[in-house]
Amino acid sequence: MKEYIEKRALDIAEYIIAHNATVRQTAKQFGVSKSTVHKDLTERLPQINPVLAGDARKVLEVNKAERHIRGGMATKEKYMHKQ
Repeated sequence: MKEYIEKRALDIAEYIIAHNATVRQTAKQFGVSKSTVHKDLTERLPQINPVLAGDARKVLEVNKAERHIRGGMATKEKYMHKQ
């Protein structure tokens, strides 16, 4: 694996853990696609640093469990501004 990809995967994991960020927020911060962030965290990172991968996985699981709530809040906010 290329060195810059490994560094990006580590940087992405550290960012997600430090900021409790979503995949979308992280992708925007690093200027990459959501697919790249997901692949870095789920496929590349476990080979590079399994402990960090486990910590990042926990944040991703929390975000996944909460995403339906955030979607509902966004919809509510959208319609509150229309009134």
